[in-house]
Amino acid sequence: MLRSHLTSLAVGIAAASLTLSANAATEVQWWHAMGGELGEILEGITQDFNASQDEYRVTPSYRGNYTETMTGAIAAFRAGEQPHILQVFEVGTGTMMNADGAIYPIFELMEAHGRGFDRDAFLPAVVGYYTDTRGNMLSFPFNSSTPIMYYNRDVFAAAGLEDSAPQTWEEVAAASRQIRESGAATCGFTTSWPSWVMLENFSAMHNEPLATHENGFASLETEFVFNNALVTRHWDNLKTWQDEGVFRWGGPGPGDDAAPMFYSGECAMFFGSSAARAGVMANTDFEVGFGMQPYYDDVEGAPQNSIIGGATLWTLQGHTEDEYEAVAAFFDYLSRPEVQAEWHQQTGYLPITQAAWDLSAEQGYYEANPGADTALRQMTLNEPTEYSKGLRFGNFVQIRDIISEEMEAVMTGNKSGQQAADDAVRRGNALLRDFEAANN
Repeated sequence: MLRSHLTSLAVGIAAASLTLSANAATEVQWWHAMGGELGEILEGITQDFNASQDEYRVTPSYRGNYTETMTGAIAAFRAGEQPHILQVFEVGTGTMMNADGAIYPIFELMEAHGRGFDRDAFLPAVVGYYTDTRGNMLSFPFNSSTPIMYYNRDVFAAAGLEDSAPQTWEEVAAASRQIRESGAATCGFTTSWPSWVMLENFSAMHNEPLATHENGFASLETEFVFNNALVTRHWDNLKTWQDEGVFRWGGPGPGDDAAPMFYSGECAMFFGSSAARAGVMANTDFEVGFGMQPYYDDVEGAPQNSIIGGATLWTLQGHTEDEYEAVAAFFDYLSRPEVQAEWHQQTGYLPITQAAWDLSAEQGYYEANPGADTALRQMTLNEPTEYSKGLRFGNFVQIRDIISEEMEAVMTGNKSGQQAADDAVRRGNALLRDFEAANN
């Protein structure tokens, strides 16, 4: 296995350097938001880096979910106790970009410490999300993902369905009805992260805008416009399918109830991050299939492409040059094709560089693991447009919670899709104006 090879190599290098004291190593603190299987893999890669040399030591520290980690870091920065490296999810990008004096841009860090950092080595979908208007990368891409469909192949077979993922939303609904009628499962499909899956990526796959000014990329004056006929149609359909019994709401926010319903065999299909692959494979005892996000086939141009999720690593100000040298060395290590390929293969996150993608293919990973390239194929279906390259909004952590609340109001029958979308746009725009005022 690649991990075994890397670990053996790292240990060998470390053994050759025992003449230096480990206590002399420059310490770096890394706050992250990965628990469970992903956290264990992250810890392993960090241990490999520490064992590969004796000048620097990175100490990862789990700080709760993404929101908790980011909130804790803000408080720590104000107290002068910030970590060197902070993992921030993609919806925090706009906030971090405008945190004047708090961040050390990755392109400046790597240049200042003589580390090669070629932005062109990264996949275009990754680069575009985390660069400024001049094309400079501000944070280090680490765990990039996109939502895909997981389906229970055993249930599909028992229901008499073909062993392939439904491609359109009409096909998802039809397959779900057949599954329920056959008794193979009691639920057709469920979803985690409802805002990310059923609004943000849903809109990108149909090339529909979430907001003006290129979904916030071009200006802080952006305004939400997702209360359109396509979104409200889909939200109303979800409610209808729920009433019919073919869809089950997994909860707002991260949708914590969704994955367990898939693991247990209760729901035959599950929409979640491509990085949920590690958890899916560890918690299921049936054959799992993979598919792209569905689309409505009466929408011209669909499917377009999905957008990135996951997180990047931001370097925070307030530390010594020796410590920043250690951070740069760690990022240089994480950029290596063999390290990125290992991370990708073990987790389901995208291989963020072309070299890591090519290496995974050369190693036969995709051939041995059918469906493992689903996220890559989905994100590269078409050249990204101004509506499908991503999003960049201030206060979007709070706004995403608002969207989830409004979607839940549809699922509980308290609002129509149109009412919920209108209210989400109104409430979200108020927070956008607050962010704009604070940063002008």
